[in-house]
Amino acid sequence: MGKIAFVFPGQGAQTVGMGRDIFETEEAAARIFKSADAALGYSLSSIIFEGPEAELKLTYNTQPALLTTSIAYLEVFKAKGLQPDFVAGHSLGEYSALVAAGVLSFEDAVRTVRARGEFMEEAVPSGQGAMAAVLGAERDALLQLCQTITNEIDVVELANLNCPGQIVVSGSVAGVQALVERGKEIGAKRVIPLEVSGPFHSSLMKPASERLSAVLTAVSMQNASVPVVANVTALPVTEPSEIRALLVDQVHSSVLWEDSVIWLIEQGVDTFVEIGSGTVLAGLIKKIDRSVKVIGINSKDAIEQFQ
Repeated sequence: MGKIAFVFPGQGAQTVGMGRDIFETEEAAARIFKSADAALGYSLSSIIFEGPEAELKLTYNTQPALLTTSIAYLEVFKAKGLQPDFVAGHSLGEYSALVAAGVLSFEDAVRTVRARGEFMEEAVPSGQGAMAAVLGAERDALLQLCQTITNEIDVVELANLNCPGQIVVSGSVAGVQALVERGKEIGAKRVIPLEVSGPFHSSLMKPASERLSAVLTAVSMQNASVPVVANVTALPVTEPSEIRALLVDQVHSSVLWEDSVIWLIEQGVDTFVEIGSGTVLAGLIKKIDRSVKVIGINSKDAIEQFQ
């Protein structure tokens, strides 16, 4: 029997109405949504269930909304008795993983990611940062092109290393625009500008990291009950001081998702359970290694059908 990893999605997986099915039928899930509203002092749950979409897409709402939905599904899924050997999350999803591993209380996590969203939103004035998805380029060649453009024009960096042939870059508008224009030089099939509110996971986010550091210093953390694979290193962490430092760095560093999944498979993980809205991570994991099993826990039906 192989090992199991629980994985949790990040920004981009949100949809209006996510989690409503278990909120209405499962007391354990309803408690999580109500707990989020109480911790934040406003009705996050009504934004999640009713929108409007523009309100849900605001980073400081999106981040606590996705965390809350993931943990609500996790609470209901726990009744199945399946225990993970490892947990991991994509960017924001790392906070869901930390709650799953008992490092953070849900209430502390939801308040922290609300602040994280605000800090990320405010780090770079609107209209000055950008991101783009690069399809079909080799990592090393793309890294070199980013460094060239950063030196010659303005900042553009590798933000999310998602799977073979899919890397997101982030930086200034001028830097990302130059990469969009020059991507074909390194064999990129397409470079698609993304609709985002800031240059996430780039060095331009360092002001947000500094503000988040002060918040994280005040948050209580326990040792992880199972190893958490960190985005920044693609290696396991269990100890609070290291986790804190990596969460601060994570805001302005690359998300090493492909490397994290490869490391997990090397440890014997053959089953990934994606818990939360959508199936974004399932698609990425299958592109990294087709042989592994990926289960999506993103509805009441999915939980009931789980064997």
